[in-house]
Amino acid sequence: MTVPSQQPVLFLGVDGGGTGCRARIVDIDGNVVGEGLSGPATTRLGVAEAWASLMRAWGAAAEEAGLDPAHAPTVHAGIGIAGVSRAGSLAELKALAHPFASTSFISDGACACLGAHSGRDGAIVIAGTGSIGLAFIGGEELRAGGYGFPISDEGSGADLGLKAIQLALRAHDGRRDKTALLAEVMNRFDNTPGEVVGWMDRATATDYATLAPMVLRHADQGDAAARFIVQMAAEQIDALVRRMVELGAQLVTLLGGLSGPIEPWLSPDVRRRLKPADGDAVSGSIILARRAAGMAA
Repeated sequence: MTVPSQQPVLFLGVDGGGTGCRARIVDIDGNVVGEGLSGPATTRLGVAEAWASLMRAWGAAAEEAGLDPAHAPTVHAGIGIAGVSRAGSLAELKALAHPFASTSFISDGACACLGAHSGRDGAIVIAGTGSIGLAFIGGEELRAGGYGFPISDEGSGADLGLKAIQLALRAHDGRRDKTALLAEVMNRFDNTPGEVVGWMDRATATDYATLAPMVLRHADQGDAAARFIVQMAAEQIDALVRRMVELGAQLVTLLGGLSGPIEPWLSPDVRRRLKPADGDAVSGSIILARRAAGMAA
């Protein structure tokens, strides 16, 4: 397809996550020409709803860039979306009509990894509400963990909250010593185990993760139970980083809302492997879009 010279080639990067969606349009030199935001974009909500959120973010970015969101034949799109590995989701996404010159889909975590290492080999470990280790080695995407709370996501904010509630209930029963952390947890539920059970029946991973700052605060103050919980979490993050190194990653970037607080608790050998991110997940999705267009990242 011949592209008229007055229509420059552009690249759209989208990071569609469980809490929000970000879109960025750049020109061939990497200059930002438009950005947009929207709500959650995860296949957990359904492919149609996720796609609608992606399109809202694209529409906002297109408006800022002066583009027609319904017809973008010179825009190549790289889209990272949470839950793309769910059965059938990728096929559904690829079947959707779109206004772009090309579209490529990968997980939001994979986009974060591409962005963190500027498209080169490397790995990330995400420690946020959930946790996962993900690497690109020799063009192959490799991962460990991240199968979802509560069966996985060890060392995450949700895991910290779960462990705090478990220990608080044991202390309430007299099965372990009560500490300031465990007392504060039970105070949230009027010191009534039945209230905890009722909350558990409807609680999400995000709900459990709201307890993580409390755990970290008490750990910094020397609370024995809190320190035990955080040390266990750090051991799990250590294990994810070491697994990424075993898979061939020389350096690992630690990402997520828990990354800063948990880093001081990590083992020295693990901390020596860590490097700051070169770019964010949207940068990674732009790398994906450039590759799909046959251009170097």
